[in-house]
Amino acid sequence: METKDITFRTRKWVRPEDLNANGTLFGGSLLKWIDEEAAIYAILQLGNGRAVTKYISEINFVSSAVQGDLIEMGLTATRFGRTSLTMRAEVRNMITRQSILTIEEIVFVNLSTTGKPEPHGYTEITYDRDRIPTHHLTETLQQD
Repeated sequence: METKDITFRTRKWVRPEDLNANGTLFGGSLLKWIDEEAAIYAILQLGNGRAVTKYISEINFVSSAVQGDLIEMGLTATRFGRTSLTMRAEVRNMITRQSILTIEEIVFVNLSTTGKPEPHGYTEITYDRDRIPTHHLTETLQQD
């Protein structure tokens, strides 16, 4: 994945609590970060705070990171389904520039207020603005 192909990025600093017994980045910590970032990306693309993880494909760990390294997680939407959004993830070490892992498919499903899959109506990635869920906008306006 080229840097220009990544449409959503976040960075993390590898700290002591993120390490495994070998002194390298614990895969469980990294997967938690990816799932959280993918959820945020799905919520902003689908305009619904009730998007949930449905599927994560094979995870390809290529290298690792150590304490003090800075890593960059990148996501890009690859397909919109009727009720779902599929994205691809890549994590890179910003110090060594090496790829840490890739995930070809992460699928999120858009849910209704009753918890059932619901059509979202989108077919394209948004770049110009986020589709912030309306209940967040209403709460913000009420606070002002």
